[in-house]
Amino acid sequence: MRRILGLTAVTIASLALPSGASAAITGVFGGQTMNGQPIPCESSNTVRLCTGDVNGVAVTDLRLKSFDGTPLALYVTLPSAPASGTDGRYPLVVQSHGWGAPPSGPNDRQYGGPTATEWASKGYAVLQLTARGWGNSCGKVASRTVNPAACAKGYIRLGDMRYEVRDVQNAVGLLVDAGIADPKRVGVMGDSYGGGISLDLATLKDRVMQPNGSLKPWKSPRGTPVQIAAAAPWASFSDLIYALAPNGRTADGQITPQTTALSPVGVQKSTIMGGLFGAGQVLGYYAPAGTDPSADPIAWLANVSAGEPYTTAKVQAMMRQIAQFRSSYYLLRGTYGTKRVAPAPLHLANGFTDDIFPVDENLRYYDYVRSKYPSNPITLFAFDGGHPRGQNKAADGARLAPRVLAFFNRYVKRTKVRAPVGVTALTQTCPIGAPSGGPYTAATWAGLHPGKVTYSSTRAQTIISTAGDTTISGVFDPVIGGLACTTAPATDQGAGVATYRLPAATGSGYTLLGSPAITANLKATGKYPYIAARLLDVDPATNTETLVARGLYRLDTKTPNGRKQFELHPGAWRFVAGHVPKLELLGQDSPYARPSNGVFRIAVSNLQLRLPVHEVAGARGTPPAVKKY
Repeated sequence: MRRILGLTAVTIASLALPSGASAAITGVFGGQTMNGQPIPCESSNTVRLCTGDVNGVAVTDLRLKSFDGTPLALYVTLPSAPASGTDGRYPLVVQSHGWGAPPSGPNDRQYGGPTATEWASKGYAVLQLTARGWGNSCGKVASRTVNPAACAKGYIRLGDMRYEVRDVQNAVGLLVDAGIADPKRVGVMGDSYGGGISLDLATLKDRVMQPNGSLKPWKSPRGTPVQIAAAAPWASFSDLIYALAPNGRTADGQITPQTTALSPVGVQKSTIMGGLFGAGQVLGYYAPAGTDPSADPIAWLANVSAGEPYTTAKVQAMMRQIAQFRSSYYLLRGTYGTKRVAPAPLHLANGFTDDIFPVDENLRYYDYVRSKYPSNPITLFAFDGGHPRGQNKAADGARLAPRVLAFFNRYVKRTKVRAPVGVTALTQTCPIGAPSGGPYTAATWAGLHPGKVTYSSTRAQTIISTAGDTTISGVFDPVIGGLACTTAPATDQGAGVATYRLPAATGSGYTLLGSPAITANLKATGKYPYIAARLLDVDPATNTETLVARGLYRLDTKTPNGRKQFELHPGAWRFVAGHVPKLELLGQDSPYARPSNGVFRIAVSNLQLRLPVHEVAGARGTPPAVKKY
């Protein structure tokens, strides 16, 4: 879904050096490419660029042969050759690309991160693989035609730790054996899909996942132990199931039980899943339907899109595949019997307004690391960015890039510099040209929101599965709608939508910095009920509303009734004087969320809404609105 860094290079023929060599490195991956020739490098400005690709003729196929023979296009960027001394043993940065966006040039800028050229000019070697199933790594028809047998199983495996992640580990090991990369100074980064791969690598740390899910020590082909020194994923996920079909069981600032994303199965993000799947069909290579049950996006999407009930063996097998092999959160917790270890030092970044991978995708991981490994370096940066509806303001990216560089200088390059610590947040602001609010900083996530605004309503209301204006829902959809500042008419939607308006903010207002929490008595009738919740800011002057936070909560069919609590994805927004916070509870939020196969009604009573805010009641300068209503 997003562009990430890549390389282009004019190459010259040469040989890669053996481990420990001190002469200038003029080639990489000697003997490991599809045609057996090394990938030559050429100096350009202050770096050396090496391109391993194919031009459609097998004799010039310089793609890397991966651990299972799959050909992978790649780029390696090296610092300029030293005037004297050893050339090699560089700290290495691995940059993994986003969904559908293979690397394409040395100066492609990943939002919030240095380019490959910039990394290399600062003394790092940079490795960029085109993940299997994309681009010339068997993704394009022409790239498969060059060597059909090698590409037969070179299809997309959705970031499987046994394949895409192992591809990275194999390539890094070869660079270690060649004396190019330092085995103890390896940093990994990436956004979106590539961010998931980098978080997997950080969680594995010094281990490799086998086809059956077991782990073994990570060693280079020649036997040198290798490990990740630091990782910086952004706009990424830790639980792919929850990210694409949330059920409302993630809690802000708390450690959630490790099975809550799996049962009950959540609500499909329809336009997001459809858009991602379509991009893969057009730009990549899926396994033919039914040929590989361990990597079958075609069948998996069909299973989910068919809707409730999600109790079939096919659906359960799909969920286990995604949780065990593609979701670092379960590996971190040892859910499937693997030993738990502290991950590599982590710089995590996600967007409050990212409807694909919102802040809680990294927050649940952050919370667990903080609780189990309190001395482990980990920092969190949250802002108005990432995937749509994120606005990705240039100034915010300018803040993020030096943080990542400093973090890697400290933990990968091992220089004595200060690395980012704690939690930093920038708030959603409108219009898009307005600077983000903040930065707000704290030692912990909870420290961002020491105050709270609470609102209670005893009035009974009813949610109906068929109610709600889909035009308004379309405005707030991340695929067909607008970005974070897009507004809709603020007139309440009427019967079948439970609506709650808080008193208008007064004084200097208050700042939401966390997950709005809802507690209410629920009584459901009908099949497959769920609640789509939206927190909005209403501007009375224009009678328009802006989406501030949203969430989906699937009722458990075994125990649907009673006092329930759930939370929306974290939001960051300042309610200014005169503006009205508004909560909507709907039985559908199409096209963003898939409508239920059932028809249902949910009676809601004795509702309480808690907004975690930055201001503390009673403190000097605190607006009087920070209180219970």
